[in-house]
Amino acid sequence: MATLARLQARSTALAQQYYFRNSVVDAFRKKENDAAVKIQSWFRGCRVRAYIRYLHRIATTVQKWWRGYLGRQHCQLIVEIAYCALKMNVYNAMAVRIQRWWRGYRIRKHCFDYIYLKAYLRAVERTNDTVRKALDEFAEIREREEKEAALKREKKKKDYQARKMHYLLSTKQIPGVYNSPFRKEPDPWELRLRQAKPWTRKKLRGQLQRPTSLTSWLACTSARSFPCSEILPPINRKQCQGPFRDITEVLEQRYRPLEPTLRVAEPVNGVKEAREEFRRQEKARNVQDNMFLPFASYHKNEKYIPSVHLWSKCGSSSYGCQHFRDENPKKWVSGKDFQTVLPSFDLFSTYGKSYSKAGQIL
Repeated sequence: MATLARLQARSTALAQQYYFRNSVVDAFRKKENDAAVKIQSWFRGCRVRAYIRYLHRIATTVQKWWRGYLGRQHCQLIVEIAYCALKMNVYNAMAVRIQRWWRGYRIRKHCFDYIYLKAYLRAVERTNDTVRKALDEFAEIREREEKEAALKREKKKKDYQARKMHYLLSTKQIPGVYNSPFRKEPDPWELRLRQAKPWTRKKLRGQLQRPTSLTSWLACTSARSFPCSEILPPINRKQCQGPFRDITEVLEQRYRPLEPTLRVAEPVNGVKEAREEFRRQEKARNVQDNMFLPFASYHKNEKYIPSVHLWSKCGSSSYGCQHFRDENPKKWVSGKDFQTVLPSFDLFSTYGKSYSKAGQIL
């Protein structure tokens, strides 16, 4: 019991001592922990830095080897290109030397060979002489043909003039223009006129034949062209010498009937008559294909087919037939119809009305 009492008396001191020792140990433990952390961080930093230096050294070695390999490859390529260029330059120089020797030999052998050149010039001279002779012959033939053609044209022209001037030919009673009595010999044109035939007009194909006699032409004329008298027989007189037309042709041109214009020949109502005739022809040409059905009850079952112009899906519209503006009050937005902003013109309201002398509207 004494021991228990002593321990109870010393319990407060033991508690304080235990607390003090524990606080000292905690402070010392924290200090040791901080020192251990610092030592570990320093050691780990040294180890990481050493490893990074090792990696840098290894990477530098790898890059050095790789760059050396690339440099050797590039240098080898440059050497090969330089070798090829040098070889091509040598080959080109050798080819130029061979070409120079061959061209010199060819020029000395063929181009500047005096004997060969002389023979070549002789051959060229013979060829030129042959070609010149052929060209001279061709030019002579061409000139001869042109002269013959010119003579033919001149002769044809003179014959044409002689035929047109055949009326100037001399007769037994009267000497012509080209047969003067004061000349020893007649003019060459007189001889040409004797040989030429008189000029006559040719009838065109497709034209109506004119009457050969005056009586046949007078029979076809109207009574208004000539006076009503007995037809006299034609006078059989000799054709005048010279470029004179036939008397029947002259009379036909002088007394030809009137040719009315299109306005006089056609009636005034020609268009209307033509339209009516066209309608009659249309009615005659129309054919009724439907079979004749006399019973009126047959058409009751047929469906009505409205016209295309008067039927639509929306219904028939009277726009354009009864009015030109929609005035449906159901579609109005407001309660009144549309009104214009500008007023109407007074001049339009008086359109079609008469005015007095004073200027006032009647």
